Amino acid sequence: MHCLTFQPTVSGKLYSFSTTASQINRRTQIKVINSKSSEHDEKMNETFFISHGRSKIALEESQSHPVRKFFKDWSKDVCCKKPKSILVVSAHWETDQPAVTAAVHSDILYDFHNFSDVLYQFKYPAPMSPDIARRIQELLFASGFDCVHMDKDRGLDHSAWVPLMFMYPEADIPVCELSVQPHLNAQHHFELGRALAPLKDEGVLIIGSGSATHPSDDTPHSYDGVAAWATEFDEWLEKSLTSGRYEEVNKCETKAPNWEVAHPWPEHFYPLQVALGAAGENCKAELIHNSWDHGTMSFGSYKFTST
Repeated sequence: MHCLTFQPTVSGKLYSFSTTASQINRRTQIKVINSKSSEHDEKMNETFFISHGRSKIALEESQSHPVRKFFKDWSKDVCCKKPKSILVVSAHWETDQPAVTAAVHSDILYDFHNFSDVLYQFKYPAPMSPDIARRIQELLFASGFDCVHMDKDRGLDHSAWVPLMFMYPEADIPVCELSVQPHLNAQHHFELGRALAPLKDEGVLIIGSGSATHPSDDTPHSYDGVAAWATEFDEWLEKSLTSGRYEEVNKCETKAPNWEVAHPWPEHFYPLQVALGAAGENCKAELIHNSWDHGTMSFGSYKFTST
């Protein structure tokens, strides 16, 4: 048996001990196993679509709103594994071509107006993630997307920082945002998601942040329960997703009932397709929250579990 002898010096004293080659080999194998286990542990098996709600959800006057509790219970009840980083697909960032936030440091955006002054005092000092931005660009280029803009100035808009301040209040996880292209269709955004699927294996939590329904401001409120058109759309969405009819959801512009009322502009729906595409083929969809504002705006939120 071959024996290796080490004689380290600690505080002027000589210590000698011997280790066999077989013991070293055994320790190396354990390190490899532990490394593989660590890689497996960091994988995210789910992607999510959340209805982020209005920015005033952050105010204390909204503390009883059901969606606020949903966000606050996120790490306990919805996504127990802490991600390595977060990618938010934002309904509030519209671009001609895909764009990602690539700033090293940036303040949040107060992308709203005519709200309480208190809203403009909130901070969410999470680190930005230019490394993830570069990885996103790399994956999209590899999947045939011709142009991916790296925005080194933009901070997080309220579709990201409002829910995240409740979901991850420590603000210690790097965050990156991806834009939507509402002049293109749902299938385009599904393909975006498919290209980004490898991020899950790298510990990135992918969240599409929009709204299950997002009617125009002049749509009449329903004070006697949920409006009939909204109920029909919401039920179609849930049944289509939970029964695996994803192709129908990707043709929402022609397949969804009351599409033009539920989404007169589609930017709040397309983050769902990105999350769905990133979950991979044969993923399982689950409704994880639903509540309403004014009987017209659905806070329907979904989990997509990879199989």
